[in-house]
Amino acid sequence: MYDVVIIGAGPGGYVAAIRAAQLGLNTALVEKGKTLGGTCLNVGCIPSKCLLQSSELYENVQKHGSDHGIAVEGLAFDLAQMMKRKEAVVESLTTGVSGLIKKNKITRFEGEASFLDPQTLVVGKEKITAKNFIIATGSEPIALPFLPFDEKKIVSSTGALELKEVPRKLTVVGGGVIGVELASVYARLGSEVTIIEMLDTIIPMMDKDICKAFTQILTKMGMKIHVKSKVLSAEGTTLQVEPIGKVEADVVLVAVGRRPYTKGLGLDKIGLDEKISVNGNFQTKHPHIYAIGDVIDGPMLAHKASEEGVAVAELIAGGHPHVNYMAIPNVIYTHPEVASVGMTEQEAQKAGLELLTGKFFFRGNARARCAGETDGIVKVIGEKKSGRLLGLHIVGAHASEMISEGMIALEKRATVSDIALAPAAHPTLSEAIKEAALDALGRVLHA
Repeated sequence: MYDVVIIGAGPGGYVAAIRAAQLGLNTALVEKGKTLGGTCLNVGCIPSKCLLQSSELYENVQKHGSDHGIAVEGLAFDLAQMMKRKEAVVESLTTGVSGLIKKNKITRFEGEASFLDPQTLVVGKEKITAKNFIIATGSEPIALPFLPFDEKKIVSSTGALELKEVPRKLTVVGGGVIGVELASVYARLGSEVTIIEMLDTIIPMMDKDICKAFTQILTKMGMKIHVKSKVLSAEGTTLQVEPIGKVEADVVLVAVGRRPYTKGLGLDKIGLDEKISVNGNFQTKHPHIYAIGDVIDGPMLAHKASEEGVAVAELIAGGHPHVNYMAIPNVIYTHPEVASVGMTEQEAQKAGLELLTGKFFFRGNARARCAGETDGIVKVIGEKKSGRLLGLHIVGAHASEMISEGMIALEKRATVSDIALAPAAHPTLSEAIKEAALDALGRVLHA
């Protein structure tokens, strides 16, 4: 009998397994796929970032090389080579995860897992018993009934990462994180991109000022963005959209969201629903069966799943961990990037808080000028009475790296004044965060 068996080897599951083994627990990890790392590493976060990086490099040389005195004749991209590089990066990382599992002496089972009862898991012909189980099986893309995936012309995010050629016209149904990231890849490589979003803005989970700035940037890049629009029907890759009418494309990317993946787990045999409910300690109705990541409530983020995986391993080992959801960031890896942590202004207002808000545009930042990356804005939100930082929101180059300052500040309950008073190296993009904090206090220097 194992101390803990983890089902699913994505960023939640494999991290939980490593931490459990580090804490001296006899640990097993079950994964149906040939490689570890889950959606994130195999067909999600990592391969998409590889293509984003390749397409960004191409666009930079194509559009900005001459500004820097760099002349390139006959510039062209090779999509097959971009895909080959992506696959090499994925292979190196999945191999690395397998090495970590071996290093930590974690027993690995390959196959689909199904609960026989609350104490027993079946994997292939084997019955596995454990004192504790962690369900970490992740999520899958949602298809529209009239747009089933064929992964060639009607694609999910998985299919979009495997296209053999750049579509002349790409329609993206859904203006969330996945939709805009992959739209950015193919727009840079020459696709005419149309984004269709039902709600009144793309990336609706972000602060409204950030949504507005980001929409303007994508529009300037040449993307057509239709909000408050609904796909009614489809004939091949031709969509009928309300209220704009017919939209034609060579490829349609459906990115309307994801749902928990619990197929075949036998949850009905142990009285659990597909969207698994847990308490504050990630326990299901069975105290020894835990669930983390995309199968439970909250944003479907790889790093959220990892934090929850560590927390559950430490709980099982007798610790008292805590996941601070206020300090978990959201990042959109477009160009420029979008990043946020903490509350939006709208969420803070809804909570009845009196606010301090400050903004600073990258066009006033010297490092951004040097890099030719002047699009974007930093927004700081604080509570007026206490001065405590509530949220940090960024649209701009390297926002994914800059957001760490806000994560640490929220974790340590820092104030807007703390950020404003902290020296920032010059010239750096991070100075924009300090300036936004100064603006919230009425003391901005470079605007």
